[in-house]
Amino acid sequence: MSSRKPSAKAKRVQQFKSQLGNMDDVFAAEQRRGKRVSAKKEAVRREKACESKNRYSTQWEAQEAIATCEAYGTTGLKTYRCPYCNGWHLTSHPWDEG
Repeated sequence: MSSRKPSAKAKRVQQFKSQLGNMDDVFAAEQRRGKRVSAKKEAVRREKACESKNRYSTQWEAQEAIATCEAYGTTGLKTYRCPYCNGWHLTSHPWDEG
């Protein structure tokens, strides 16, 4: 059985920490990994939400495109302002407001 003295406990804690190595490196590496994953997710989100779609300069142009689509049978489209390019895109998602 180990000693109950505070100094003995401190020594055991110190031995344990020395076996772990420098945890700051582990946390820093995890933060860097998290930032890389976040940046990759944002790039994918931007590609899907903006770069893969037609961009219209004005809402009026986007509305004209909707009218053209409706002439060919596509219904339910709406316009929305893009947070990435500040242009206008079309969507068929009902939760996006245009």
